[in-house]
Amino acid sequence: MYKFMSELSVYFDRPSETKGNILLIDDLPGNLKLLTDLLSQLGYVVRSAISGARGIKSAKSKCPDIVLLDISMPEMNGYQVCEAFKNDDDLCNIPILFISALDETFDKLKAFQVGGVDYVIKPFQIEEVVARIEAHLTIQKQRKALQNEVFKRKQTEIELQQINDQLQEANRKLELLSNVDGLTQIANRRRFNDYFLIEWQHHQREQKPLALILIDIDYFKLYNDTYGHQSGDDCLIQAAQVIAKVPQRTIDLVARYGGEEFAAILPNISIEDALPVAKSIKQAIANLAIPHQSSLVSDHLTLSIGVASLIPTTEQSMEILIAHADEALYIAKKQGRNQVSAYR
Repeated sequence: MYKFMSELSVYFDRPSETKGNILLIDDLPGNLKLLTDLLSQLGYVVRSAISGARGIKSAKSKCPDIVLLDISMPEMNGYQVCEAFKNDDDLCNIPILFISALDETFDKLKAFQVGGVDYVIKPFQIEEVVARIEAHLTIQKQRKALQNEVFKRKQTEIELQQINDQLQEANRKLELLSNVDGLTQIANRRRFNDYFLIEWQHHQREQKPLALILIDIDYFKLYNDTYGHQSGDDCLIQAAQVIAKVPQRTIDLVARYGGEEFAAILPNISIEDALPVAKSIKQAIANLAIPHQSSLVSDHLTLSIGVASLIPTTEQSMEILIAHADEALYIAKKQGRNQVSAYR
């Protein structure tokens, strides 16, 4: 943890005056403590509230620079709390970042409609959370600076250019971290979701097959238990980099799907053409020959892989292709792992 915090503080090193006052609103004390501890160590002033009502009261007492707001809460959910902020003249300009878990129903459109400026998904990478906070604090501070300069009629072209450059740099860093997994440096789940939606709609119009490969490292928990979490992280990095190099086309996307799971989106490919790609991924990991003495199927690291392909129709949702690939992955595991299974 010490090494992680040292690296993180160096990576996000900023002059002390740029640190902000953050209000966390979450009904789970564990989540509040985790974020409070991490953000406090990075130099932010952090307050927390365990309900929407308390969060609004705290903000009115002392206006924060930014709010991190959980979606799923009793009494007032995150959308209702955000609306309350935006309907209050004293609080309406505070940027609000929503927090949602992967397994929760999260309506991104509604989040932005009620006034949210961004969102992060749990379990999150603290680097991404800090990057988003930094970006929106920068935008907020520059907006206030711009308003003051306009009010004083002392704004110059140079100052405008400097503000624009800073905003562009903040947005560039935000865009980079928004789409890249912090550990493996390949596409993350957010990028997967966005690209999958685009390709699904495109293939639905063009009536062409879209293939999906779901990949799971066999007995990865046992790997962590045997070699330690640092070695587990190194293993994930090696595996991700090798898997990402197998699909050769620029339109293919390999992403970290979650934990030790990866996914590959292969546009314009049938199940027959997707299977060789999946088998090449399996062989590429075998060629690494990463020792895994606790595996129940091999002395080295292995993969279970599920493959599915279909031509999207207007009657189907994207989840059907994911479900097919997931079912194929389940069969691969059920039949003994270390193999590729196709949904037929």
